[in-house]
Amino acid sequence: MRIGLAGVGRIGAFHAETIRDLDVVDSVVVADAVPEAAKEVAQRLGVEFAETPEDLLASGVDGFVIATATPGHAPLLRQGVEAGVPTFCEKPVAATLAETVELAKLVESSDVPVQVGFQRRFDTGYRRVASALREGELGFVHTIRAVTGDQSPPHASYIPTSGGLFRDCSVHDIDIIRFVTGREVVSVYATGANRGATFFSEAGDVDTAAAVLTLDDGTLVSLTATRYNGGGHDVRLEVAGSAGTMAVGLDHSLAMRSAEPGVDFPRGPQHWSFMDRFRPAYRAELRAFVDVARGVCVPQCTVADALQAFRVADACELSRHEGRLVALDEIPDL
Repeated sequence: MRIGLAGVGRIGAFHAETIRDLDVVDSVVVADAVPEAAKEVAQRLGVEFAETPEDLLASGVDGFVIATATPGHAPLLRQGVEAGVPTFCEKPVAATLAETVELAKLVESSDVPVQVGFQRRFDTGYRRVASALREGELGFVHTIRAVTGDQSPPHASYIPTSGGLFRDCSVHDIDIIRFVTGREVVSVYATGANRGATFFSEAGDVDTAAAVLTLDDGTLVSLTATRYNGGGHDVRLEVAGSAGTMAVGLDHSLAMRSAEPGVDFPRGPQHWSFMDRFRPAYRAELRAFVDVARGVCVPQCTVADALQAFRVADACELSRHEGRLVALDEIPDL
């Protein structure tokens, strides 16, 4: 198989190396908006180089991976679909809800398989909880708590184009809640605050946020996110049911200390970045995509899934700005 990849930043270069090392892949070709960057990565990894993504697609690839900055996602996804090439796209597939709806319609009308990069779906802990819920292990679920805390904030230049904390960060929690429970969100109430750098508020964003989501079976979800979790990169999910409670991220890497005497949990080391926390899951999702491109399985996270997560994140932003409960039927859908 021959796989093409556009975008050779940190995640793109990692994806290129992951794909190169898969035994079913014969060759990898990379491109970037800055050709010299793609050429350097190609030389370092021993893969092929293309001047542009268009040249890459024209070179004859069996699969196309999009790992550029967000503004490149939508146009490249269209190109991949129009070329009839199975495509993987990092989230978000587009910067706005309207464009995400448009892309979902495009993919739905096509027979080209598209997988979206929500890597938590391939994390062993989240998959274990999903299995427990399918098997009824926890009884009926009444409460879910989702936490994402970045160890430190991104560069100030990123924030104005990020889409806001809910769309950029919490959308991962939203997607995994849908994946684990198999339920849909029907309403949200969200708020946010700024306690750190002024560039968040200057961009109309917040550095810390919280939301209460209600699922279509009445389950309550509390969701929190922050850009300032100095103890380490903290990603957790707690699912509480009538017959038991199960947690993802509750191991010795937990970015938290106990105040109880004599307790040495967690012993560390902590994770310090999303890449550190989810490295195995990133590799697993790329292996799965190559299988999609080979035609031996279907995408486990579709553009339609990405749209639903984006709708909930959009509802959270609307709720934060207007200070009210927002029903999901207020947010445009397919």
